[in-house]
Amino acid sequence: MRGASVILKSMERVLALDLARAAKDAPGEAVKVTGWVHRIRELGGVTFVIVRDRSGLAQLVCGEKPADTSGAALTLESVIQAGGLPALNEKAPGGAELAVKTIEVLSRAAGDLPYQVNGDITKIGLDTILDYRILSLRNPRIRAVFKVQATIIEAFSAYLRARDFTEIKTSKIVGGGTEGGTELFEVAYFDKKAYLAQSPQFYKETMVASGLERVFEVAPAYRAEKHDTPRHINEYVSLDVEMGFIDSEKELMELEKGILSHVFEEVLTKNQRELELWSAQVPDPGLVAGAPVMGYEEAVKLANAESEKAKTSSARIFDINPEAERLLCAWAGREKGIELIFVNEFPRRYRPFYTYPLDASRTMSFDALFRGLEISTGGKRLHDYAAFLEVLPKFGIKAEAMEGYCSLLKYGCPPHGGFAIGCERFTQKILGLANVKEASLFPRDRKRTTP
Repeated sequence: MRGASVILKSMERVLALDLARAAKDAPGEAVKVTGWVHRIRELGGVTFVIVRDRSGLAQLVCGEKPADTSGAALTLESVIQAGGLPALNEKAPGGAELAVKTIEVLSRAAGDLPYQVNGDITKIGLDTILDYRILSLRNPRIRAVFKVQATIIEAFSAYLRARDFTEIKTSKIVGGGTEGGTELFEVAYFDKKAYLAQSPQFYKETMVASGLERVFEVAPAYRAEKHDTPRHINEYVSLDVEMGFIDSEKELMELEKGILSHVFEEVLTKNQRELELWSAQVPDPGLVAGAPVMGYEEAVKLANAESEKAKTSSARIFDINPEAERLLCAWAGREKGIELIFVNEFPRRYRPFYTYPLDASRTMSFDALFRGLEISTGGKRLHDYAAFLEVLPKFGIKAEAMEGYCSLLKYGCPPHGGFAIGCERFTQKILGLANVKEASLFPRDRKRTTP
């Protein structure tokens, strides 16, 4: 195998899943395969090396125990390039294999791997997976999560761009919180206090008022909530939308339905392989338009009726809590064929001060619940300056504390509203992940700040 690098440079690189094409289109022509050593198996004097690249897995067939040009044995996770002749083999990954002539190690992995990259992740605890995140992300099944997530973000953005929304990028270091200060991370900012943004809402509204009218952002958001549940993380990717000249929250819900339908369609088209790895079923995009919209009070009554029918709990449900979310989505799945429901007209006491009132007790706001979990919250905002000043004292807020917001409304702001979809939660529910942390590349919770 000496002199391998000279030979390999003259060969075309073929991705793992393109080996079969190469065998069919150019039989007898040598190619090279590059990637990570995923598995090594010896059988009857023949060694099979499974190599992993961005497309999937490829099988290399070596007539002897494989070694690099120096004669050193291969190790799992080493990065190699191998040259040889592709051949069809229906039993091999992708239906083809490479009969190896030369191997070169580009980067040797140490032999003391702390984490079994090629192992069954269902038999490994989440803490172990996250402790060794740098390695666990190499596992094809784990990496599939983020292929799906990339499609979600791409589809979300494309749908809005096609409807004349402008993408914006806003500051994540702020002087205070739009929604209050109890869930903010404080940071040292020169000689003053600053915070990590819990939402880009004020900036979204500013850009609507600037004349852009329709904006969206894909960016991190931060919540200093001391939760430790399968549905919470402290840093997450927020898919934010804001739209001007709306009459009510109903237009926002219709927009979100369109987004969700498009996302489902794109994931079905682009991520079949990743869905198969998770045995995941994506909802029929055509059923999204028929997802029910239900007022808050009616939704609470329905949740109690479903709970009584299922005898899941003897406790009465008084608000849209996690149990209610689960029951309502299960009901929507039975009745409408899709576990998606929009609950609107939330009581004033459950919504922020800037939410537009429907009447004395209800607001033009909503939550989207998908497969038992709230994935987005939104609604119409107050846009009238006088009405805004009038509502502040009712929430114990002084106008001086809302100087920026007051300036935004004082100088003319159209009727508007928006919503935000939690990208990790949405990914979690599409794939059926047990914990939202599995849908974050490098999750941040009360304990984790590395890697």
